[in-house]
Amino acid sequence: MDGFVLALWILRLLFLALLYVFLFVVARVLVRDLRSASRGPAEPGRLVVIASPRGEPPVGASFPLDAVTTLGRDLTNTVVVDDPYASSEHAVLTFRGRVWYVEDRGSTNGSYVNGLLIAGPTVMGFGDQLQVGEVRFRLDRGRS
Repeated sequence: MDGFVLALWILRLLFLALLYVFLFVVARVLVRDLRSASRGPAEPGRLVVIASPRGEPPVGASFPLDAVTTLGRDLTNTVVVDDPYASSEHAVLTFRGRVWYVEDRGSTNGSYVNGLLIAGPTVMGFGDQLQVGEVRFRLDRGRS
């Protein structure tokens, strides 16, 4: 057999082996992604009611948070706060990257983080308290 023909066969076999390795890696990545997707999305956080003078929402109630969560009296909000001092669209919590931000939506009585009135988008950490009207929430880690 000629050296050129032998080199050509070796090149063909190497190409075929590399093709199978590539297909194996692609299949492995796809299976890993499918397994992680089947576990369901992890909850990025939750609000737990720690004080509610009027009893609605009840103390101890837990609300799972979405990437954008609205709070207020209106029934279209993600977290409905039945309090006369809360506005219909009182505040919004947003999850950007790995950080939670809370922003007051122009409410009459304002929103408070750890007892301080907020003026614009404010960073919230896990364990911080958010007050909407007379209802106080604690931001907790979500369940994964």
